[in-house]
Amino acid sequence: MADRSASQPFRCRPLLHNAARRPARLIPLAFLIATLLGTALLSLPAATAGPGQAPLLTALFTAVSAVCVTGLIVQDTAVYWSFFGQCVILLLLQIGGLGIMSGATLLGLVVKRRLQLSSRLVAQQETRSLGLGDVTGVLRLILLVTLSVELVVTAILTLHFRLSYDLTWSKALWDGLFHAVSAFNNAGFSTYSDSLMSFATDPVVLVPVMLAVIIGGLGFPVLYEFRRDQRCRPWTIHTRITLWGSAVLLFGGMLAILFYEWSNPATLGGMSLGDKLLSALFSSAVARTAGFNSLDVGQFEAQTLAVHYFLMFVGGGSAGTAGGIKVTTFFLLFFFIWAEIRGNADTVAFRRRISYATQRQALTVLFLGSLTVAIGTMILLSVTRLELGVVLFEVISAFATVGLSTGITADLPPSGQLVIIALMFIGRVGTITLATALALRSVTKHYRYPEERPIVG
Repeated sequence: MADRSASQPFRCRPLLHNAARRPARLIPLAFLIATLLGTALLSLPAATAGPGQAPLLTALFTAVSAVCVTGLIVQDTAVYWSFFGQCVILLLLQIGGLGIMSGATLLGLVVKRRLQLSSRLVAQQETRSLGLGDVTGVLRLILLVTLSVELVVTAILTLHFRLSYDLTWSKALWDGLFHAVSAFNNAGFSTYSDSLMSFATDPVVLVPVMLAVIIGGLGFPVLYEFRRDQRCRPWTIHTRITLWGSAVLLFGGMLAILFYEWSNPATLGGMSLGDKLLSALFSSAVARTAGFNSLDVGQFEAQTLAVHYFLMFVGGGSAGTAGGIKVTTFFLLFFFIWAEIRGNADTVAFRRRISYATQRQALTVLFLGSLTVAIGTMILLSVTRLELGVVLFEVISAFATVGLSTGITADLPPSGQLVIIALMFIGRVGTITLATALALRSVTKHYRYPEERPIVG
């Protein structure tokens, strides 16, 4: 009996070793655990402002939306949840933004002052850094940038809310902190019932929030490269594509929104030129994953909604707080298609050849993302009587963890809300990460079949 009990710990070692070798499997599990804990806390009577406690589905939806830094809600955050409930949401936002694995590795770095190989593997899967040697620096930068941006934005918003809107210091501080954390983590949760529509013409609110959204959405590997001297080592293709692609999407989206909403009296129509430019730029920035809105999304023209479909689906930079298929994925496919049109055998971007494996990965992400959106849209159309346009908007917003809504979220039936929950979880975990986590094993075949070329087109 003694020998049998003594052997029990050793039986766990293969499981732990297996988990360390396949860190991608830990990520969905870690997000699931955080979601369940958040659901339990939000189900407590203390979490709601009114009497009683939140229904299980409401608590689950809010917890998933917070952990997945989406921002879609079925209950008004400012009214329904108590201060304790809002604190739980804020904590879930921070956890989801930093990444469960990155947060755990950072804690280990602070406590042990060093990283074990297994911890680095886990962190690399979450941060998608360029190599194991970069993980420590990336994780330190995550903590530094997160705290710095959130503190600066909190200070600006707190002072402005206090001095310009005559809020109490405690209310101004809480609103400033909540929006700073929500903005940097690209979450879109707000302590105001109309999000930021009351500040549609206030640059002191919109600009800091927008900058926090952009910085958080670039991705930490890009921010890590900013610290390097470009004269010693040029920026990687990943950084160049992310920066140029983000700029194209940001200002291209702004021009499109201006064009379609210029005369819309429910959005930009009654604003001055400066306010129109500010609101259009803000809307373009947050459309790619943040979820705040300074304009009434439900009053957008159909063309503007279509622009948002594209911006939301593409999303932000890899390994950041943004969602979507990512900027690098989209523009790598653009370079690939351009090479095919020109008849080039190699796909080249910024005088660098893109590997075939990377092209296949980009195509896989695009296909799985599109398939997920298509399936989610068909299911929601089956369980509701809503129009295709608003359903598609909601599905893309959930999958891309954006959080913008035309106002139908709370009116969805329970089955529809469960679909949105699944889309948010899949969108945050990532299609490839989820597929890797579900795969039992990878098999390398030592043979190849004869080649044949079917007719394409």
